[in-house]
Amino acid sequence: MKICSLYGAGFYYMPGTDTCIKVGGYMRAEVNVNAGGSYAVPGTLNLDNRNAFFQDWRTRAAITVDARSQTEYGTLRSYLFISATDNQSGFTTSGTGTPGNGAATSGYNSIYAPVGFIQFAGFTAGKTDSFFDFDNNPYTNSSAYWSTGMGGNGVELFAYTAQFGNGLSASIAAQNADSSRLGIATGAVAIAAAGTTYGATQPYANQQWPDVVANLRIDQAWGSAQIAGLVHQVRAQDTGGILGAAGDHPGDETGWAVGGGLKFNLPMLGKGDYVMGAVNYAKGTIDPIAGNEGISATTGGQTVTSGYPVTSAAVGVLADAVITGGGLDLTQTMSFTAGYEHHWNSQWKTSLWGDYGKLRYSDAASAVLFPGGGSADWSLWQIGSRTVWTPVANLDLSVEVMYNSMDGANYTGAVGGLTASNENWVSGLFRVQRNFYP
Repeated sequence: MKICSLYGAGFYYMPGTDTCIKVGGYMRAEVNVNAGGSYAVPGTLNLDNRNAFFQDWRTRAAITVDARSQTEYGTLRSYLFISATDNQSGFTTSGTGTPGNGAATSGYNSIYAPVGFIQFAGFTAGKTDSFFDFDNNPYTNSSAYWSTGMGGNGVELFAYTAQFGNGLSASIAAQNADSSRLGIATGAVAIAAAGTTYGATQPYANQQWPDVVANLRIDQAWGSAQIAGLVHQVRAQDTGGILGAAGDHPGDETGWAVGGGLKFNLPMLGKGDYVMGAVNYAKGTIDPIAGNEGISATTGGQTVTSGYPVTSAAVGVLADAVITGGGLDLTQTMSFTAGYEHHWNSQWKTSLWGDYGKLRYSDAASAVLFPGGGSADWSLWQIGSRTVWTPVANLDLSVEVMYNSMDGANYTGAVGGLTASNENWVSGLFRVQRNFYP
């Protein structure tokens, strides 16, 4: 096969064509402690129950295919990322937390394509990162809770990017709104004694229009910067009489999100060093900001007096909106993310990173979620550090430690037998990854 030098290392001409192709990928093995796969915040975590599982063992393999050719309108590109994941162990929350035969029940096997798109003459069509994203946390192996990215999973979209020269660009995109739909709450939160939380939710109605995203971005030798906005329709299905008549529904509302981020390259501190961060705010849509939510209206941390059941828990309710007497009451979400990575030499690098986010519900929404009184507001912050050793080219061995702190909803009295609390826990991750990108 003939080497193609038009697009960088690793490309070859497909025999008999003018199309250049590059095949890459990786193989990964990891174990997570007090965290879900890829270091995600678990939906439930009972640190005092010896019968529960607090580890997630995962292997993952991925193949990438990048095909490009030149046309009179510029480069025609298609890109595909296929991944196969196997999870064993994990978390159990039902009954006493003992999964029958001593093996965890949350393992799964899956093959999926988180990325697949076509690019041509400034247009992008397919599945890839949202054009709202900026800080996708390259400084950590974790699926950071307050990331705009979705744990490596893309969103279906059609977009156009205009290049103005000198690294300045602007994009506009229509995205599948399902990627920004987390749920609409219709009633009080009920928490089972085993620790699982159930929110009384109403499904979204069918889409009338997609999410609309726009950004303005600059990429230069010093780093990059972006400002972005997203518009999202909040539209509930018929509520079945909650508002007074069977088949009724609240009026539709428009949610939105805005964000900005900066990245500075710091070669004076180390080759490859950088610092980056982002600030985001949303109303009526949580997913664009909490792209890796694992709490999902469940407890983020729990305590017990002895044995089981759980007696107190940090509860974080996730709902884009709450149906109140006034219709759809949109939830407010804000977040900060930041990280710095230092390269000690060609084999070692260490990062320090953190994030913080908070959900705010109005008094009317809190009264619906917790009729006994109190506030449904809650927040979570994380701080972590990752060290990666690359003993030979394309082999990464990494260790990461993360501290998590959740200030749960401050509801009055007990809900489902649980009292409100704040929780703190430490997570750990060990990963071995063989990259075979050319």
